[in-house]
Amino acid sequence: MSSAQSTSSPSPGTLWGVGLGPGDSELMTVKAARVIGSAEVVAYHCARHGRSIARGVAEPYLRPGQIEERLMYPVTTEAADHPGGYRGALDDFYTDSAELLASHLRAGRDVALLAEGDPLFFSSYMHMHKRLAAEFPTEIIPGVTSVSAASAAIEVPLVEAEETLTVVPGTLPVPRMRELFAHADAFAVIKLGRTFTGVREALRAAGRLDEAWYVERASTTAQKVAPVAEVDPAQVPYFSMVVVPGRMNNPRAGAPDPPRAEVVVVGLGPGADDWTTPQVERELATATDLVGYKTYLARVSPRPGQRIHASDNRVEAERAEFALDLAARGARVVVVSSGDPGVFAMASAVSEVAAEPRWADVPVRVVPGMTAANAVAAAVGAPLGHDFAVISLSDRLKPWEVIADRIRRAVTADLVIAIYNPGSRSRTWQVSALKDILTESVSADRVLVLGRDVGGDEQSLTVTTVGDFDPAVVDMRTLIIIGSSATRVVRRGGGDLVYTPRSHPGH
Repeated sequence: MSSAQSTSSPSPGTLWGVGLGPGDSELMTVKAARVIGSAEVVAYHCARHGRSIARGVAEPYLRPGQIEERLMYPVTTEAADHPGGYRGALDDFYTDSAELLASHLRAGRDVALLAEGDPLFFSSYMHMHKRLAAEFPTEIIPGVTSVSAASAAIEVPLVEAEETLTVVPGTLPVPRMRELFAHADAFAVIKLGRTFTGVREALRAAGRLDEAWYVERASTTAQKVAPVAEVDPAQVPYFSMVVVPGRMNNPRAGAPDPPRAEVVVVGLGPGADDWTTPQVERELATATDLVGYKTYLARVSPRPGQRIHASDNRVEAERAEFALDLAARGARVVVVSSGDPGVFAMASAVSEVAAEPRWADVPVRVVPGMTAANAVAAAVGAPLGHDFAVISLSDRLKPWEVIADRIRRAVTADLVIAIYNPGSRSRTWQVSALKDILTESVSADRVLVLGRDVGGDEQSLTVTTVGDFDPAVVDMRTLIIIGSSATRVVRRGGGDLVYTPRSHPGH
């Protein structure tokens, strides 16, 4: 055996993310207490004054001889002298703190990093986890969140049945909070302190102020509960929150308004769920009855109790009359269209039938949606960047001669043209007739875009020209955009773009 002694590095320690719960030491899990007591290193964040709420919660479980690492924030407000500002100062702090903990972990020491509430719920622990988890073993011990503790403090269920809960940071801009508050079933607002005035303003603007509770230092001996409207903003600490339970149980909310009997015509957008607007989603959620073409209704997930009335695509007038009759008998009816309901869809059909005297007292509203022309245009750039016309190729409700004349006039006016409803199983010749008109009227290099099922699972996009246009590839799910003489295709490394300049050549 050589005189040189072989050495090996110790096995790395484990980083424990320990959820302490909302503040009461007795609300900590048994596992959290055990890990805190057994870890060689206990770390916790604190403000510049050096005191740590986390350490105070964990103190009953600490033992003599443990190494304590105090991770002191360099700033507590967004004013900072750091060259990178507040965010730069915090990034450097998190990097330095992670390296400090890494030195213990590399030496084989387990580190229990304390986190108020839950380690992965708006906690400082996550910043250490993202920096250390790739190198060291980690384990996270979940904790009771402040939201749960606040709910217990007011003794009101937050959500029931299909109600949803939204958690909102009070640091958001007031207009964004107002929007969230107005449309949420139940919500909790964290990160108060100096943000409280803005939160209260947003609650008032959203009409939810009277429904809101203020909870300070939930679960601790210093806990306070009060109506938000009665709280002095100057006395609000960071460790407080606003809670608004759902209206099914909230005694401050009052009785909900009964559903209004009406017909609401909505557009789901052209295909992607993300393109259905929040307003349309709210209308769908509060309807008693959903009426529409079966293919479009298949895109909607009805809630329990909603009645679904699906029909064929060629009975628009009958569908409109059926919806109006339901509303006349007290139902809140949503008529579902694809795209935008006012573009070759159900809004005009419902309006036409509703104009009859017998439906004069039935309220009718139209809620817009993204239309297919906008979706296809956005997918390739901005071909609708200047004046454009929208024409349906379907001759089911108007003569082909009228369609052909309108196409020729739009071409003569040098408009970009978006073509809807180009073909179907029963209409197979119109697209070829469209190509004949274009071949007679414009040059073969005129830009032409084909967008099929844009936003859907079978999306395809083709940028071609009138000369190379093959009518055989077009079906009912395809939208055609015919460029003007100014429309251009730019081939570029960052992605090709099709656009029509905003300015006219003669200007």
